[in-house]
Amino acid sequence: MTTSVKNNFLPPGLVSNLQEVLLSRKGGSEDDPSKSNEDSTQPSTSDAVEANSDAECSKPVVLVTNGDGIEAAGLTFLVEALVRDGLCNVNVCAPQSDKSVSGHSVTLRETVAVRSAEINGATAYEVSGTPADCVSLALSGALFSWSKPLLVISGINRGSSCGHHMFYSGVVAGAREALLCGVPSMSISLNWKKGESQESDFKDAVTVCLPLINAAVRDIEKGIFPKSCLLNIEIPTSPSTNKGFKLTKQSLWRSTPSWLAVSANRHPGGFMSNQQSLGIQLAQLSRDASAAGAARRITTQKKNVEIESVGVSGKNDSNRVKKYFRLEFVDKEQDDTDEDLDFRALENGFVAVTPLSLSQHNESDIQTTASEWMNAALPHGEQ
Repeated sequence: MTTSVKNNFLPPGLVSNLQEVLLSRKGGSEDDPSKSNEDSTQPSTSDAVEANSDAECSKPVVLVTNGDGIEAAGLTFLVEALVRDGLCNVNVCAPQSDKSVSGHSVTLRETVAVRSAEINGATAYEVSGTPADCVSLALSGALFSWSKPLLVISGINRGSSCGHHMFYSGVVAGAREALLCGVPSMSISLNWKKGESQESDFKDAVTVCLPLINAAVRDIEKGIFPKSCLLNIEIPTSPSTNKGFKLTKQSLWRSTPSWLAVSANRHPGGFMSNQQSLGIQLAQLSRDASAAGAARRITTQKKNVEIESVGVSGKNDSNRVKKYFRLEFVDKEQDDTDEDLDFRALENGFVAVTPLSLSQHNESDIQTTASEWMNAALPHGEQ
């Protein structure tokens, strides 16, 4: 059998060389069919990549968010550990800046910017919004390729979220938003104390909560994880010396809010960032523009016409009183001695696990359900 290359536009010498190469390859295959068979049985690089991709797709999807921002140590160490374990496909959608006391606020009538972020082993995005925004966006199907994660983890937060602080907490709001969307979730906080805690405590905190996370992933797939609540996990100041997990109830604990008057000559540079200062200036410009004129919109069936009418300038702003304040929370002693309350268990060195429901009417039911799950999920030595 002869092999030819038909191309009248190629130089004769090149055609001859190509013929020789093709003939030698064809002849080698005919002379040694076993070699051809051996080659065909070897997995190709593309097959290996495809197999690895299939394996990744088969892993359960876990979404991680937080309140402290995407560059916070708590989130970084948590994601690193989840990726290292390799039990799940880790995805991150977190605020680009600190939103730890944003509560369950969401962004309306404003554009939210999303940028990809570099976190080894994870698909990550940073969002110019709140933790609730991040989870809502991630679960909407507009950002990630998957439709629904197996579990949402919010944390690890710098500072506890016990008692009424849960209402201020952005990290708890991230988990609560997932529960609102029907996705199992947990929020994790470290009882950070200034002057005592250090960044390495977050690594220890991750080690402490990983057994609970892995048990949740396993039991959600089995259908035996509590469905009607999220778990708020509070890790003591010294994670490595904790006394074990303890199921707790939400307390009424709350730091005392203290509003401090700020001198005008120290505002905004002394207490505010450049972004906050710029925001106040833009807000003032907006108010001045509103005083100078109002916009009205005429809507017809065919099209919208916007007409701007400029009127007389507003009142002189120099006569208005302007004051500045700054909010701080001051810790206070708590009188409640109930050992089963979240803040009391945390103070006593336990990892406090508080089930939180969207309804106050089934508190006893979720306590029972969570207690039964924890007893079955964790080794007795860890409780």
